[in-house]
This record gives sequence, structure tokens and C-alpha cells, in this order.
Amino acid sequence: MSTYRVAQVTEPGGAFELAEREVPPPGPGQVRIAVEACGICHSDALFVNGGLPGVTFPVVAGHEIAGRVEELGEGTQDRGYRAGDRVVVGWFGGSCGHCRPCRQGDFIVCTRLKVPGWAYDGGFAERVIAPVDALARIPEGVSASDAGPMACAGVTTYNGLRRSSARPGDLVAVLGLGGLGHLGVQYAVAMGFETVAIARGAEKADFAKRLGAHHYVDSTAETSVAEALRSLGGAKAVLATAGSSAAITATVDGLAPRGELIVIGATPEPLGISPVQLIMTGLVVRGHPSGTAQDVEDTLAFSALQGIRPMTETVPLEQAGEAYEKMLSGAARFRMVLTTG
Repeated sequence: MSTYRVAQVTEPGGAFELAEREVPPPGPGQVRIAVEACGICHSDALFVNGGLPGVTFPVVAGHEIAGRVEELGEGTQDRGYRAGDRVVVGWFGGSCGHCRPCRQGDFIVCTRLKVPGWAYDGGFAERVIAPVDALARIPEGVSASDAGPMACAGVTTYNGLRRSSARPGDLVAVLGLGGLGHLGVQYAVAMGFETVAIARGAEKADFAKRLGAHHYVDSTAETSVAEALRSLGGAKAVLATAGSSAAITATVDGLAPRGELIVIGATPEPLGISPVQLIMTGLVVRGHPSGTAQDVEDTLAFSALQGIRPMTETVPLEQAGEAYEKMLSGAARFRMVLTTG
């Protein structure tokens, strides 16, 4: 029987090592994907470190998976996929279909959400078995190394903005210019928002403008972030991509009346927001999860149409450990991507 390679971690916080496994057939409702690229996300650390309930070792992480359908399992032939189709699987790796959110059609908050690397082996590998309902098609002109990060970072920022209360012409701020934020700015501009990029340091102003931002706010300047946003008329929405509760909190008083804070930067620290801040001007604070397979497909289609791509650094699967550490240290070029070719 043929084999394939995985980059696995055998204990919490352990080192990555390559291992050989036999290529399995897909089960009912599943497909086998030949992985071409898989992005490395900060949330992969939750699995590598065993920080979530139900994580079992060895762990094969990776939920920004791009590749080609290799084999279809029983019951999937009528879903429109064929061997060779280009697909991605993101944080949404399938749903149970039976819990209350699923029955209401809100699959991304399924109580038994099947996240790759948690519910089943992820994409730090040459093959992946995934539920067919997790698949999203990759449009022509989008490479596998770009499509992978779009299945998590891309859909999270795109969906966060398109589901906001902001409308074209409104002032929208994107907090952070990292792996999420550099995509958020591009999406905000393409959606027709008057876009403000917020980050640390005056030196990032040129980069923000290259992404298309109409304004740049240096969060380390003497003028507070909230004051800067108010001077521009107040933000209808702030997309908070930075994983800093203090930085997120600092934007709240810069929201316009009925403005919305959309939190996608993950951090365990509580936000310092008082009920008075929310009540007096009718503000909304909303946590936003990733997106379903259809949302991923929408994200990829919009990105292809608008020429939006993530900034990536690609490395071979053999260097998974080094790439993971580079991502954690912040030295990565926005999105690290493992490739198998």
C-alpha cells in the first residue's frame, strides 16, 4: 500500500517530526485530498500545545488546506465533485448537521464543529481525509498557496466586514496590519468603505497606503486612537484583528453612534469596556467566527475578482517546525504556508 508523509507533534508543545502513514480510503461522506499547500495559523498553537478539550496526540495540525480531490467516498458522488477538482478546507471542516445551530442553518457555530487538526488530522501532510461538506472550490487564477490562508484568515476578515452594519462610503477601521489585518484593509477598500488602518509605528503608514487605506492611525502617537477616529467622523465599524485587548478597547470611543466593534483577534484577556460606553451611543460588540465552506467560496470568488491576495512565505513540509516557530515569533511575512510539491 502507498504511504504519505505528515508533520506531527507527539506530545503537548513537542517538536514537529515527519512520519509515514498508509494512504487510507475515504469513508462514507468523505473525500481524500492530495494537499498542495497548507497555511500556518496562530490558532494551530491551541492544538500543538493541547490547549483544547479533546485534542489527542499525535497531532497533525493545519486548517488552511488547499489541494485536489483525489478520491471520493460513498455517498459523495452527487455533490458535484470529481477527482482532480481544486478545493480548500478551512477552520470549518464540517458540521454535525443535527445540533440546534445546524438545524437553524448556522453551521459555523455548530456545537460539534469539525475543525481540521482537532476533529481529524489536518493539512500539515501530503493527504487529508475531510467531510465533503467542508469543501470549497478554488477559482481559476488563485494559487494553492494563496487559497489556503483565504480559507481561514481570508474568510474571517471578509465575512466580518460583509456581515457588518457598514455600507459603502462609511468609515471603517481595521485594527492591526498582520496576517488578518493586511487582508482586512484590502477587503474594506474593495467593498467601498472609507478605510482607516490602525497599527503601531509611523513607519507602517506607507504599507497601509499600499494596501489601499485612505487613512493611517499610529496607535503609539500622542493623539489617541479614539480621538483620531472621532476626528474623521467616527467609525461605523472597527474590525479588530489585533490579538490585544488593550488595543481593541482603545478603539471603542472612536465608534460613531450605533457603531459596531467586530472582534476577530483572539486573546484570553478581557476587554475593558463599560456598560455606559455601550449604552450612551448604542454601540454593538460582536465576536465573529470564521465562515462556512460557502463563505470560503464567496471569499475566494471576491478575492479573484478584486485581485486580493495574502502576503505569504512558502516553505516545504519538511520545515514545518521552523515555519511554525517563525509564525509564533512574529518574524513571518504575514502568512507562513507549507507546500508539498
